[in-house]
Amino acid sequence: MAVIRKSLDGLYFLGGVLGGISMIAILILICIQMVSRWLGMSFPGAANYAGYCMAASIFFALAYALNHGAHIRVTLILSGLGRGRKIAEIWCYGFSAILITFFFYAAFERNHQSHKFNFLSQGQDEMPLWIPELSMTIGAGILAIALWDHVIRLLFTSYSGIEDLPPEERTE
Repeated sequence: MAVIRKSLDGLYFLGGVLGGISMIAILILICIQMVSRWLGMSFPGAANYAGYCMAASIFFALAYALNHGAHIRVTLILSGLGRGRKIAEIWCYGFSAILITFFFYAAFERNHQSHKFNFLSQGQDEMPLWIPELSMTIGAGILAIALWDHVIRLLFTSYSGIEDLPPEERTE
């Protein structure tokens, strides 16, 4: 069980690292675009690439942010529920897990269609859209795994694994 926990935490951490790398890529792209303008050159598609990196930074980091309590949660309401808190958390995480699983499926299908029909971006770069869409699909998949992981944790341990709970409220 500890190996699975460590592997999942490593997956979520990898998503966070990829999200951070994507943010650094945005900075680099913007700096390259600024320098190329100062030199009178053009960098076609730079804005599109920065947008792709922005989407990648968001989707890759979702599961990592969830595990570290950075997502908006209604802890005030949950803590006021007393004994009903566990049921409410299971419902919230379960509903979220179902929604993101459907989103992952739709993103996967969109990614597959983009590759199959060779959809290209409308910018000057004409990049195949399946490449930037892949980050959304992978990020949504990692988030779906994380949410199902938290549902299962709640069902068997009464603690979701989110780090924002004070130690006295955890029942590991």
